[in-house]
Amino acid sequence: MRRILFSGVSLILAGGLLAQQKEGKVTYERTTQAQMTLAMNGAAPTTQNITRTNRFELNFANGKSSWHQLEDEMGDDGLSGITGGGGNMIVRSIGPGADDVTFCDFSQSRLVEQRSYIDKQFLIIDSIKKTGTWKLTEETKTILNHLCRKAVSERMGKRNMMTMENGQMIRKEVDDTISVIAWFTTDIPVAIGPETYGQLPGLVLELEMNRGRTIYKALEISQKPSLSAIKEPTKGKKVTRVEYAEETKKLMDEMQKNGGMRFRAG
Repeated sequence: MRRILFSGVSLILAGGLLAQQKEGKVTYERTTQAQMTLAMNGAAPTTQNITRTNRFELNFANGKSSWHQLEDEMGDDGLSGITGGGGNMIVRSIGPGADDVTFCDFSQSRLVEQRSYIDKQFLIIDSIKKTGTWKLTEETKTILNHLCRKAVSERMGKRNMMTMENGQMIRKEVDDTISVIAWFTTDIPVAIGPETYGQLPGLVLELEMNRGRTIYKALEISQKPSLSAIKEPTKGKKVTRVEYAEETKKLMDEMQKNGGMRFRAG
């Protein structure tokens, strides 16, 4: 009888361990830091530090996920959460838009991104690709009552550098080493995280990119996803990632010819 009772308890414990969270909803806050170089009317260039904060929501269930910015974070005039050192700087945003969505179907390795750029909408059709090679460490910390483990990744990539010259925005693409630090929890064994980052043994609750220039932090976790939000987006012109880069470059060039982006001190 003792052996039977012990076996029953073991089965109950095993069942509890297997009942891990495989679906849910996470609210993240993203903080982005950037520098803007201003050169006005031949004066010596000055550097303005800009910090921007936004909140996003990740829903996941049944092998699919959807990522979007929360609508209450989007201002009616396209401005959201931007401050600059030495006085506020108000920048009219060209993205992300309120309708921007990143949708993943992991069973089909399918990635669809709905993107607004200036006054155009696009649907980027792609496959889910590796965001880098992760190296797992033994370092841990607790985030929202979940034990998380640290993973690091580094790869070569490109980043946009913005300068302001005589009232016009100039965007340059420069080579950069993209470094990423992720904190993931195996309590929620889904290989996803902010945007398209993940592919780890658990949900990413914190992500730091490019030496702290961009940081995502989970603020709240729910076991109940918004299932209606987990659907493939359909708005916009269907393009590949290469075609999207070409189209947005054309739109940026046209905007610069028409006077560029406007800035004002707050």
